[in-house]
Amino acid sequence: MGAKELGSAALRLLNADPTASMAQIAAAAGVSRATLHRTFASRDELVRFLGHLSIDSWREALDEAGIDEAAASGDPDTVRAAMNELCVQLVRDADEYGFTLTEPGLRVDDDVAAASEIQQGRERRFYEAAQRAGVLRNDVPVAWIAHAVFGLLVGLREALNHGDIAVRDAERLLRLTVLTGVVAPGTTVNTV
Repeated sequence: MGAKELGSAALRLLNADPTASMAQIAAAAGVSRATLHRTFASRDELVRFLGHLSIDSWREALDEAGIDEAAASGDPDTVRAAMNELCVQLVRDADEYGFTLTEPGLRVDDDVAAASEIQQGRERRFYEAAQRAGVLRNDVPVAWIAHAVFGLLVGLREALNHGDIAVRDAERLLRLTVLTGVVAPGTTVNTV
């Protein structure tokens, strides 16, 4: 079993139990601890590997959504379509790589942090373009939008883990919350 297969097995377990030990990960992968340790010398090394897989998946999600092209176009319909597809892709990504969303060890790994910064920049530029196109509110900082979407993905992961929502509903719920919030339609909101 190669590193990617071991990583996938580890990720499935860690998504359900983020505190799983290397022994538990080896058992879940159907390999001995020695085999797991030959591939990943430590849990930290395994987590870094998963972090890189997660960043690759995030990059693919942004590519699939076409956010760079949509941002460059400035066309509201193109931006809106990219936003809808981005929600689809981010749900898939959060479902598959949920563990990496909140794993503290990844925040201090320089390589993972640098790779993450690139994708964050792409996403924020897209949100700025969505603000200019009138698809997203322009009266809040783009950094807030990015953090709010990230927070929604963490919440989505938890809701999926607890069985509170179904994967088939997650895309609609994320899109609805990102694009309209949770206020009832027609409600006046005091933002002061």
